[in-house]
Amino acid sequence: MCPDPKNPNSSAGAPGTGSPGAAAAPEAASRMNFVEQEVENDMAAGRTPEGVITRFPPEPNGYLHIGHAKAIWVDFGIAEKFGGRCNLRFDDTNPAKESQEFVDSIKDDIRWLGYDWQGHEYYASDYFEALYGFAVQLIEKGLAYVCDLSAEETRSYRGTPHEPGKNSPNRDRSTTENLALFKSMRDGEFPDGACTLRAKIDMAHANLNMRDPVLYRIARAHHHRTGDAWCIYPMYDFAHGQSDAIEGVTHSLCSLEFENHRPLYEWFLEHIDGIGSPRQIEFARLNLTYTITSKRKLQELVEKGYVTGWDDPRMPTIRGLRKRGYTPDAIRNMCAAAGLTKFNALHDMHLLENALREDLNKRADRRMAVLDPLKVVITNLAEDEAIECEAVNNPEAEGEGTSRTLHLTREIWIEQEDFREDAPSKFFRLKANGDVRLRYGYVIHCDEIIKDDAGNVVELRCTYDPESGGGKTPEGKKKVKGIIHWVSARDAVDAEVRLYDHLFKEPQPGTGGRTIEEDLNPDSIQVVQGAKLEPALSAAAAGTQVQFERLGYFVRTDDEDIVFNRAVSLRDSWAKFEQKG
Repeated sequence: MCPDPKNPNSSAGAPGTGSPGAAAAPEAASRMNFVEQEVENDMAAGRTPEGVITRFPPEPNGYLHIGHAKAIWVDFGIAEKFGGRCNLRFDDTNPAKESQEFVDSIKDDIRWLGYDWQGHEYYASDYFEALYGFAVQLIEKGLAYVCDLSAEETRSYRGTPHEPGKNSPNRDRSTTENLALFKSMRDGEFPDGACTLRAKIDMAHANLNMRDPVLYRIARAHHHRTGDAWCIYPMYDFAHGQSDAIEGVTHSLCSLEFENHRPLYEWFLEHIDGIGSPRQIEFARLNLTYTITSKRKLQELVEKGYVTGWDDPRMPTIRGLRKRGYTPDAIRNMCAAAGLTKFNALHDMHLLENALREDLNKRADRRMAVLDPLKVVITNLAEDEAIECEAVNNPEAEGEGTSRTLHLTREIWIEQEDFREDAPSKFFRLKANGDVRLRYGYVIHCDEIIKDDAGNVVELRCTYDPESGGGKTPEGKKKVKGIIHWVSARDAVDAEVRLYDHLFKEPQPGTGGRTIEEDLNPDSIQVVQGAKLEPALSAAAAGTQVQFERLGYFVRTDDEDIVFNRAVSLRDSWAKFEQKG
């Protein structure tokens, strides 16, 4: 084991409720997913004497997205379950695309999701000298060589899944020559792209990853941590497994696209002396409808201006979801609902949306907001009259502070869509000469409709029934079925409300011969100016999450302007639309 001055093998203070080394009861084992069962088996077999150590290894070349959330949930969750720890390691081996901005954002998002790496923060760049030494060791064993082929030539020599590759003309260079050339690469004596260091495995191997893969390339790019100390950088496949081994990682948990890389992962560990033997286990990545999780494609959306940035609330990034109003609990619960399997699947977006609805239903206070206001004048109320109405803050909560007082005044706002002049028989909201109940208030009757010169309804004149308060139906009168929300015109505050929908209009963007640009949803955002909100919402702090009754769950975006983002609607309208289709 290569020494690490930070002593990553220490597991003191690690979270978790598991008991390392203890075999699970049969009934408990039956409830485990397949990854947990594999870890449990390794512990029972004595293959984890230092305890379970996992790692979350992001590349700091972009912001984390919803797919990373599942990996975080797996890596940290498995460690916690078995009383171990999870390292945070940045695989920073491609400096041209990496930055401290991404490092900082990744750490912030992980903390926001509720996880803590307990000070075990590492970087592949911590191990650049050790990795260089491992490469030298492979050269000395005759298992690596310096290759002069260009990137294009290397690809052409590689062959296809059905045809073997062919050997590089440099494959049989002597050990002495390879050592000298590799040192010259490090010393900056060759231009970028002039040569690479490759493993000598088998150019006829059925697995293309085993056909003499590149270990090092020359790249003069300023590194955000090591500066210009290096001009050669290890490839991800070479750095990853060895970094795991240096840190004493016992289980390298990866998504299924790395399954074909596992033989190479294990080949390096087998042929390099003095390092451990972490075990790679693959699981299905998270795929959601109406979503892409390719960092390259997400970056294109940002660079081309299709979104306002990585934190655009329509983006599937953790930053975007946070800004939209998602909660850590909702994201973790969605990951649990998706589960761990060995087979890739496409999950409906409502899996994530329902997780948020369930979470906010328990914690978000109810408020009333009118987004498309229509004035109603209650003619049997005086100009200065205000009737107190008690409103429930959250029916899921108990105790003090569970209600608030609203004021029913002569002028109120209702939604335009809650009135129909020519209404069908089953329209139970307000209509001409009809009745409707105001939420937490009284029954009103529409007596008169006021229109502008163009024939648009601009005002309703109504009367309220003083005997209908508290949900009562006066004796001898027919019960009113419809209930609508409203806001006092005297007390209302104006606000901007942003209604977000799916960024893409197709369940699987960029498939079927279409580009992701072609699949962008032109109605993914609607900005409503002049929405009318309950007065208490003007004092809500940034990040406050509320349910606008009948409309959805919303979050306030900042402390200065009164702006609310819709996180999710109350109903899963897209799923219902698809069922009809």
